[in-house]
Amino acid sequence: MATLPKRFLRNYTIYFSVWTVFALFFSTQTIAQKFITGEKTPISHYVVSWLVGCYIFALLTPLVIWLGKRFPFHKDSWLRRGLLHLLFSLVFSVAQITVEAAILPRLGVFPTIMRTFSVTLVFLAMLGFHQNIVTYWTILAIQYGLDYYNRYQERAKQALRLELNTAELKTQLMNAQLSALKMQLQPHFLFNTLNAIMVLVRQQKGPEAEEMLSLLSDLLRCVLEDVEAQEVTLRRELEYLQLYLAIEQIRFQDRLRVEILSDPAIQDAAVPQMGLQPIVENAIRHGIGRSSTAGKIRISANRINDSLEIKVQDDGPGLDPATLSEGRGIGLSNIVTRLTQLYGESAKLAIENGVSGGAVVTMILPYHLISEPSEQEVMEIHAVHNADRR
Repeated sequence: MATLPKRFLRNYTIYFSVWTVFALFFSTQTIAQKFITGEKTPISHYVVSWLVGCYIFALLTPLVIWLGKRFPFHKDSWLRRGLLHLLFSLVFSVAQITVEAAILPRLGVFPTIMRTFSVTLVFLAMLGFHQNIVTYWTILAIQYGLDYYNRYQERAKQALRLELNTAELKTQLMNAQLSALKMQLQPHFLFNTLNAIMVLVRQQKGPEAEEMLSLLSDLLRCVLEDVEAQEVTLRRELEYLQLYLAIEQIRFQDRLRVEILSDPAIQDAAVPQMGLQPIVENAIRHGIGRSSTAGKIRISANRINDSLEIKVQDDGPGLDPATLSEGRGIGLSNIVTRLTQLYGESAKLAIENGVSGGAVVTMILPYHLISEPSEQEVMEIHAVHNADRR
């Protein structure tokens, strides 16, 4: 509360200081005329008369501003409002001259021509009536200029806020879409694994089913630890992949051989979470699954300039042209969509048959590094999800 009077006093001090400078500036013109004509009137008379006139303007200015806001100009009423403000300017001019004529004789300035109120009134009317009208319209124009500038600034701020809100909504929508894709992808993998466990149970292969359940539990725990992340390190993604491959090796026994080649220097490179699993699953289904003999999956990751290139190659029969032209299944389609959402045109996924047989899937990502979440952050994520389930 104490700051309001101080702010009010500061603003009006600045306000009257501006009018004072205005008065002193124009008094220099009349003082110059005095020296040219040889007039004997003291300089103080010119300064005092200008100060009095400008201070009256200062007192009347809030009224002019109020009239400008009360009767603004509009396209459909500009003529009527213009005539109304013309009337106000005439009243403003008369009021200013009347008050000034009542004050100046009492101050003893220009005693030869400002002896009485009536004489001073006539003299000031002849000297400043039209000037006062111009002053009224000048104040009105400045007010409209400032209002227009303030509205422009407010529109610019609103546009910026809308732009920021739009960007935030786009980010939220993108995250929601990515999360939806991840949720679509992970149940797809989960159902396939559960079906494989059911097959082992029906075949009365209890130990293999238990081992697969244990590996699935470990894999789901790892995925849960990074549930909020759209990207993880390549090291982390390979951990997911090795757990998944351990599950698949239970299904295929000695028929599945895996080779993973990755430069240790790029282990902190960012990749989409659970981005490799559907690619490898696709290679197993179309490579090992369609062959009665043993097969090999080769996974390699290399940095090429500013890109990270990950290749998944199988030595199966490869894909026929019809399959290549028909498009991708749900897993690979989701990966392509996620790559587009995360990286735009900087990432791509290519599927082709290898020169020496089999199919090759190449994922190219923009190379950048991220750090793995700390143990404390992982615990906080678990706590949040546990709280959401209560």
